Amino acid sequence: MELTQDELKGIEKQLSNPKGEFGIEIAKNMNESNIQMTIDSIKSLKLLKSDFLLEIGHGNCGHLEKIYRETNGVKYFGLEISETMKYEAERINKKLLQNNQISFYLYDGIKIPFSDNYFDKIFTVNTIYFWENPLDFIIEIYRVLKTNGILILTFAQKDFMKKLPFVKDKFSLYDNNDLKLLIKKTGFNIIETENMSEKIKSKSGELVERIYSVVKIKKL
Repeated sequence: MELTQDELKGIEKQLSNPKGEFGIEIAKNMNESNIQMTIDSIKSLKLLKSDFLLEIGHGNCGHLEKIYRETNGVKYFGLEISETMKYEAERINKKLLQNNQISFYLYDGIKIPFSDNYFDKIFTVNTIYFWENPLDFIIEIYRVLKTNGILILTFAQKDFMKKLPFVKDKFSLYDNNDLKLLIKKTGFNIIETENMSEKIKSKSGELVERIYSVVKIKKL
């Protein structure tokens, strides 16, 4: 069934900042459709028990138990601009919350509410499209990451994203070269880029091949 322009705009808006019942549904779908990208990101982190780990834009965080299966004992911090997503993440991960292993925070999408050199590792999946000022934000990530800390930045490639009917004005699209140019302006260094593909059902229902990259970046 083909979606109307209004429906496509509604999906785009919810993807950038999920709200209410529709936002909860969108976030559930996002968690399912992004799960392989998230798993690949978690593997690339090579987590240690002592790590302070920040995830930027965790959505409903239905993947958190996978992090704790990978390495139990990590101190996890989740950061979201969406109140609905923070609430959902806390609801879904109630048991881990009670064990004081994890915490979720709201922020304005611009300033990360932590002190300098706070985290060992940071990851973010499919959020770069919505960064208001990409250079300022990547410098903000640099600030809160420890020296020699690792950032995993995972995103779907520009050529793939351009074909999706709901990708309109709210998205800024990237390929590996665009990201390289952005990172070059910072104290970060790209140490590995893994290009991957998978078959997924898109938000509007059809089966598509998604091309994406898992980029490992180090703070020097």
